Amino acid sequence: MEAKIETKKKTIFSSTKKKVSGGELLKLFVFIFIAAIVILPMLITLFASFKTLPQIGYESAIKPPTTLYLENYKDVFKSGHVLVGFKNSMILVVAAVVINSLLSTMVAYCLTRFNFKLKKAYYAIFLVGMIIPGIVTEISRFGLITKLHVYDTLLAPILIYAGADLMQIYIYNQFLEQIPVAVDESAMIDGASYFTIYWRIIFPMVIPATATLGILKAVDVLNDMYIPFLYMPGANHKTLSTLLFNFIQDPRTSSVPKLSAAAVIVMIPTLVIYFLFQKYIFSGIAAGAVKE
Repeated sequence: MEAKIETKKKTIFSSTKKKVSGGELLKLFVFIFIAAIVILPMLITLFASFKTLPQIGYESAIKPPTTLYLENYKDVFKSGHVLVGFKNSMILVVAAVVINSLLSTMVAYCLTRFNFKLKKAYYAIFLVGMIIPGIVTEISRFGLITKLHVYDTLLAPILIYAGADLMQIYIYNQFLEQIPVAVDESAMIDGASYFTIYWRIIFPMVIPATATLGILKAVDVLNDMYIPFLYMPGANHKTLSTLLFNFIQDPRTSSVPKLSAAAVIVMIPTLVIYFLFQKYIFSGIAAGAVKE
């Protein structure tokens, strides 16, 4: 009896003991390497934000601070106009997400539900727009913003961000193609108009995609430095990303601790959005990837 128990223990132990192949080890090392590339710069910035300038000069960049020097954060809030930047960033995020979601869903609804002439040409134009880099059209866009007399106002980046995102239209197309046309026809029989069908039926059914794309758009607007810096150079129109320029002086004399503290403050809203809504991001992407 004891011999049988010992043999069972050996078989269980041998079955649970798995051999790690060379390919799995290689994947593990690649994952650790990529994670280090992403995490190390954030840790270095976080550590530097709690150090003094002499400490940064003679201590290792990856060494945690022995004491938390909070004067850097106090100086950033006093002279960096953080609250103004946060307010302007939130205005841009809300306006861009709301308007962009409405425009993209309307365009996708029209392209998937209606057959009209030059429909393929429209798809081709959208494809060309996705291929051509945005910087190529920057000169004409800057001239258009100037002629509209919205330069150095919050309306300038709102107009740029609110334009129907071509990638969003493509993703919304994938969602709308999964919704049967019979749903629209049943609503038409009950006397619903096209706008009623879109607003009462179609738009609520693409809420998962809207939530996912809205979160990604919000993160993109928060992290964007180019458009606010170019189209809103005024001191009262700073955003969270452009306020970093307040702490960039001569590279030889710039305050690295204050700049690091400002960078940490700028990173906080993006990290909060990601950690709070990451399940919606992944669920929305997975739902859009499945086509029945």
